[in-house]
Amino acid sequence: MPTPDRRPSSPAQNPSPTKKRSSARKPLLFGLVVALAAGLLGLVSYRATAPDEPASDTPAAATTGGPDPDVRRELAELARRDAGDKLAQGRTDAPVVLIEYADFQCGYCGKFARDTEPELIKRYVEDGTLRIEWRNFPIFGEASEAAARASWAAGRQDRFWAFHRAAYAEGAKEKGFGKAHLRALAQQADVKDLDRFARDTDSAAATAAVREDREQAYGIGATSTPSFLINGLPVAGAQPTAVFTQAIEDAAAEEANVGSAGDPAK
Repeated sequence: MPTPDRRPSSPAQNPSPTKKRSSARKPLLFGLVVALAAGLLGLVSYRATAPDEPASDTPAAATTGGPDPDVRRELAELARRDAGDKLAQGRTDAPVVLIEYADFQCGYCGKFARDTEPELIKRYVEDGTLRIEWRNFPIFGEASEAAARASWAAGRQDRFWAFHRAAYAEGAKEKGFGKAHLRALAQQADVKDLDRFARDTDSAAATAAVREDREQAYGIGATSTPSFLINGLPVAGAQPTAVFTQAIEDAAAEEANVGSAGDPAK
């Protein structure tokens, strides 16, 4: 089972003392949920990839049982559901929100982007079940920071997801994320105004947006990429697609049950 890429230890990357105090409880909560879910996630991952296993033997995903509902509720509230969010796709009222914390230099993030995310979009975003919200979580130095800012800049021209696909294409990160390559990726993504793209990439607004995303990740105790929240349930690493589909379907069923419980007609 693949493990996520872990960030290097660097005091400069830690959030401010104020931010740390305001979210002092979240690292413990995130760690608790991960600890409770880890064993079952590992079993799901193994069963999903083991040979000659009938589909009916696949156990329920880690959304069922275990984690304290208050913990998951607090983490689920990190979903922005902002119609103007350029780094998100899917209905703002979708019953399930997947938040992804990722770095463009992370190999497993690229694996998820190429192998799993397109299927999730086709199966769940397009039918209104799922919303995906991206959070820039650059942890591998200046090139990661530059790529994160560039992705935000592409989003200003509604081309974030096209830039995302280009940056995670096979071999893209091996070319580095210098200014020339970032401009080439923007061209691939059909960013119309490349001069504006360059200005936006180097802007204070881009730096602030990336910092906000990264500090949210630190605030919940995320230490590696990719890290995910699916309606508040943490999932670490580029797990097999079956882990994500099961978690999404379980979360959607939970939301449907909550809705029907409050409707006397059902």
